[in-house]
Amino acid sequence: MEIHRFDVSSALSISTAVIHGDVLYLSGFGPDDLSLPVRGQAMQIFAKIDHHLGLHGTNKSRLLQVTAWLRDIESFKEWAAAWNDWVDAENPPVRATVGAQLADPSMLVEVMVTAAL
Repeated sequence: MEIHRFDVSSALSISTAVIHGDVLYLSGFGPDDLSLPVRGQAMQIFAKIDHHLGLHGTNKSRLLQVTAWLRDIESFKEWAAAWNDWVDAENPPVRATVGAQLADPSMLVEVMVTAAL
């Protein structure tokens, strides 16, 4: 089975998206506006995910797996509220949410997803 890589960054040594078979893997996304609180950052990230899912002919109802990293796990309730407003509640993926030190200290959330095509 072929592997297709999209938006390859040689400087960062990553792809924005990888397709293998009928599965789409998206890289971790962070927000554009780092001044926003967790909810605002999460909603920006969800918009990016929606955009990239759409580019590859799929959508959030086809999410398989989601991993979210929070700079402060104490913000979990705020994150979960944003998540619940965005996720397709009739087709929820498996999800892990972890407290972690993120690459940019202003970034409060990073999210990575896998979806069926």
